[in-house]
Amino acid sequence: MIKTEEFKKRRQQLMKRVGEDAVIILKSRDDMLRNGDAQYRYRQDSDFYYLTGFNEPDALLVLLTGDKSHSEILFCREKDPDKMIWDGPMVGTEDAMSAFGFDQAFDVKEADQRIPLLMQDRERLVFKLGEHEQFDHKISGWVRNIEQRKGQKSRAPEEFVSINPMLHDMRVYKSPAEIQCLKKSVDIAVKAHERMMRFCQPGLCEYDLQAEYMHELTRQQSEPSYLPIIGGGANACILHYINNNQQLKDGDLVLIDAGAEYDYYASDITRTFPVNGRFSARQRDLYEVVLQAQKDAIATVKPGNPWNQPHEAAVKTLSQGLLDLGILRGTLQQVLEEKLYRQYYMHMTGHWLGLDVHDCGDYQVDDLWIELEKDMVLTIEPALYIGPDSDAPEVWRGMGIRIEDDILVTAKGHQVLSSGIVKEIDDIEHIMRPLH
Repeated sequence: MIKTEEFKKRRQQLMKRVGEDAVIILKSRDDMLRNGDAQYRYRQDSDFYYLTGFNEPDALLVLLTGDKSHSEILFCREKDPDKMIWDGPMVGTEDAMSAFGFDQAFDVKEADQRIPLLMQDRERLVFKLGEHEQFDHKISGWVRNIEQRKGQKSRAPEEFVSINPMLHDMRVYKSPAEIQCLKKSVDIAVKAHERMMRFCQPGLCEYDLQAEYMHELTRQQSEPSYLPIIGGGANACILHYINNNQQLKDGDLVLIDAGAEYDYYASDITRTFPVNGRFSARQRDLYEVVLQAQKDAIATVKPGNPWNQPHEAAVKTLSQGLLDLGILRGTLQQVLEEKLYRQYYMHMTGHWLGLDVHDCGDYQVDDLWIELEKDMVLTIEPALYIGPDSDAPEVWRGMGIRIEDDILVTAKGHQVLSSGIVKEIDDIEHIMRPLH
């Protein structure tokens, strides 16, 4: 659980990065209708939550840099007894200050009146420039409000700055409290993956495994960090397969990409295993290639190494494996230079992980790869997808294998946060069929 003091420290750190004489404005995520008058479960905008810990819609964060007092302001809904009967507790302005550490809090209905006064005479306006068209218009209206005041010597901000580079760079580096949240999220997902692995057998459907996954998350007071992918047979070759409605067949593999969210922090884990609990010889051979590629990629995760080094390590191992199995022909140099492997492996080997599954943060700056540093968290997920219509020999077609783990960069190397769920062939077979 992230404490109020940490959210406040983040706000202060951001204000220092932005510099004096600026006003920072962020809006909360809107409520979203699913259909009719039924809403999706509310989930706060990750950037807004990162700075506030506040989980209600119709809120605005205003930060005034350079001010020693009254610099952190929240606009939120005032408590409405009638609405609380239907939807439950609301924070309200008074509790926003005491519980969330703001200097001031106002009813969001007063935003149009108060925010132009807070903006005036500030040199720079920092916000999510160009991301929310309707909010951009709102901000333009506040600026015009200042400019149109006759007889007053106030001025509107002259410089508009995107908040994303500064804020997202902060989010790449995880605090000890964030790392604990990520570990808890991973632990929940690990339990769900093991539950699915133990439950799986021929004749079930993909959604039967999804039900086991949801059972484990619900009992852990968690929810999916993304729509789970549960692809049996050739469905595993569809990278974002989410139908999860086909029967699991004896002799097929099943690929499960499923994570959990805990206190807003996400896990992202993928395992591939045989539906009947026993790898065939072909499945074993292909799986070992992907597993070795992942091991080689993870070995390169340490401070100072460029972001793309794990990917290059994985690609080299996957390419050699494809050649050894006769799926590709030629030399390793030819496969790498001509990127022949891309017909079977078409994505990068990982991504940042945090408040979002594909978390914010640069991968390259000025065509140079970002160097890995302590307290960064990323995934490592090599794969091979040999679709039913591919050019591979027929014996390999219809197999998709991906293995994904969540990795913390440490001072001297790395820690595999998701090591609790097995991925070695013998361990998988033991869990799935312990009595045979």
